[in-house]
Order: sequence, then C-alpha cells, then structure tokens
Amino acid sequence: MNKSVGTPGYQVMLAALLSINFGIVFFDRNASNFLMPFIQPDLHLNNTQVGLLAAALSLTWAIAAFGIGLVSDKTGSRKGLLILATLAFSVCSFLTGIAASFAMMLGARLLMGVAEGGIMPISHSMIATEVVPRHRGLAMGVTQNFGSNLLGSFVAPLALVAFAQHFGWRHAFFLAGAPGLLTALLMWRFLKEAPVVGAVAESGVRRSGSLREALAERNVVICAALGVLLVSYLVLCWAFMPLYLTLVRHYEAQTMSWLMGTLGISATLGAFAISSLSDRLGRRPLLIIMPLIAVILPLGAMFYEGSVWGLAAIFFVGWGVNGVFPLFMGTVPSESVSPRHMATALGICMGTGEILGGVLAPSLAGSVADRVGLQAPLWMMFGVTVAGALLALGLRETAPRVLARRAGVEKLQVRA
Repeated sequence: MNKSVGTPGYQVMLAALLSINFGIVFFDRNASNFLMPFIQPDLHLNNTQVGLLAAALSLTWAIAAFGIGLVSDKTGSRKGLLILATLAFSVCSFLTGIAASFAMMLGARLLMGVAEGGIMPISHSMIATEVVPRHRGLAMGVTQNFGSNLLGSFVAPLALVAFAQHFGWRHAFFLAGAPGLLTALLMWRFLKEAPVVGAVAESGVRRSGSLREALAERNVVICAALGVLLVSYLVLCWAFMPLYLTLVRHYEAQTMSWLMGTLGISATLGAFAISSLSDRLGRRPLLIIMPLIAVILPLGAMFYEGSVWGLAAIFFVGWGVNGVFPLFMGTVPSESVSPRHMATALGICMGTGEILGGVLAPSLAGSVADRVGLQAPLWMMFGVTVAGALLALGLRETAPRVLARRAGVEKLQVRA
C-alpha cells in the first residue's frame, strides 16, 4: 500500500464529506436553472440572457478550477483553500437571492463561479492522495457524483421549486446557501492536510517529471476535449431543459421538477455503478459507451409522446452519462500525470470543459434558441455526445486492475 494513503476509515469519511460538500456546491449551482421559470418572467429575461447566466458561472468556474489547482500545488494547501471556497460560495448564493436585475444576477453568478471552481480539483487531488489505487475510481466517482446529484440534481429541483412556489424564488437562494456554512465547519474539524507528492505511484502508468510533459500526455488532452463536449451536454440540459419542458411541452412546474429530479436519481446511482465498473472493466470502454446512450435524453424530450413516467425512464437512462464525468475529469488524468502536478492537471481538464463547453455552449444555444426555438439546445446535446464517444476511442487505458490483468496475460503468453 502507498504509505501516503489514509486508514480505511479515514478514506471512507474523506470521500463522504467531500461528496456532501460538492453536493451543496451543485445545489447552489443548479438553483438558478431550476428556478428559471420563476426568475425569467420576474426579471424579464430573454433566452440569450438565460444562456449568459449559465455561461458566466462556467467561465469563472473554469478560471478558478485551473488557478486554485495551481495555487494548491505550489503552496501544498488543500484543506484551507477548500474551506475558504466553501464559505465563499454560500455568501454568493445569498447575493443571488437579492439580485434585482439581470446585471446584478450576472455579477453574483460570476462571483459564485470563482468560489466554486477550485473545489473539485482540490477534492480529487485529496482523494488520489489518500485512497488506495484499487478503489480510486469508485472514490472519485462518489466524491464528484453522489452528493452532487443526490443534492444538486434530485433534491434541488424538488425542494427549490416547492419552496419558491410558497415563499418566492429569492428565499430559495437563501435556502441553497446555508448548508455550505455547516460543511465548512465539518471539514475544518475532521479533514487533515493531504500530502502533495506520491499519491499515485502505484498505478502502473508512465509518469512525467514536468508540467510540459504532463500536458503532452495524450490522455490529458483527450480528457480536456471530452470535458468540452460533455460539459456542454450537462450545462445545456440544466439551463434549457426546464424551460423546454414548461414552455414547449407545457408540463406544470412541479412535473418539470420531478422530471429533472429523475436526472439526480440516475446520476446518484451512477456514482457507484459506473465508477465501480470502471475499476473492473476499465475507464475507456465506459467513456465510449455511455455518451452513445445519452442521445436518448434530448431525443425523448423532443419526440416521446407517451406518459410522463415513460419520459422519466428515458431521462433516467440517458443521464447515466453523468457517471463518466469523474473518469475524464479526475480519475484518468490523475493516473496519467506526475503527482507533483496533479491538482493543476485536474484543473486543466475541468477548466477546459467549463470555459469552452460551459461558457460557449449555453451562450450560443441561447442566441440560437431566440431565433429558431428551444429545440436548438437539445439538438446540440445530441451532437456533442456522439462526438464525445468518437473522441474517447483514442484514450489509453489507465485502470490499475485492468493493467495488472493485461500484464499477467502477457507474462503467461511469454512463458507459453
């Protein structure tokens, strides 16, 4: 076992607490999307402005993902930066709740992206340092997907829409920001500062000694490109699907909230299922297959004419692609680069997806939607997933168990 890893109990506690914290981050991030049917008429926003609000948060999220990851690598500070960022995004949620215009809300979302962007690169680097390699894929999947989807994609639409219907959308943002104060206290009390170097020496993957060599690694480049495509898919769905369901398909707000909540159930289960399968079957096969399955979600939203339960089933299956996000954002890059540059590399993979996919995609989609209709973002979702599956064909496998099996087979063949 790597000497730097924590005890089994600490590994479980670390993944659980970081997962809950990131879940609260996504509860805040998604709040404006689920509340947009209330916000849009109140602030008189057009679809272009809706897209710009989503893009603004993604822009500063991306910058922070790279910048804070770089600071973390240089200073060796993980815990302190994580706590400060958590406190900051709670404050930004409160600021969103008092926004009285598009400009004020835009400013609040820009600040929230700065606060939230560095949280996952730091969290993944702590997991890679403290968790044994054979469980790394599962731990990273739980950290990034379990809390974020249980709280941010399932609880958030149900709780926030219901709360907004009774108390108004502004008070819903105050509700979204409060839990971050508690998780900041818990992390201060229970987390220890993780060592920076030596986290992944046992993974069996070729290592590089400089940032330039790390960026020359093929897997890092492909993972960054996958981020552009699949983050586009996520952000487009979050930003425009609630509006499409209410304005085009004419579902009631509560029905829309349950359909969007189905995505959270799917991704919460995927946090275990997809990540665990990647430890056993490999990262590459799942990164090819899951984007192809994801095409049924936008197609179902546009063309399925059956019951709401049938559409919910389509949403559940299609959103399974969310399970591979920890793979290309965290697991594969962390198994492919030098430990000294881990948080920086993770920040690049996450930041590239956010700044190109999360910023450009909703901005473009909002503009096109104002011209041709809200079906345009859904067709964009279809296209980026097909492109993502094709791109993943170029990945080199990094899963330790798969590499070990391959090495064992090769030894047997040599002996034969």
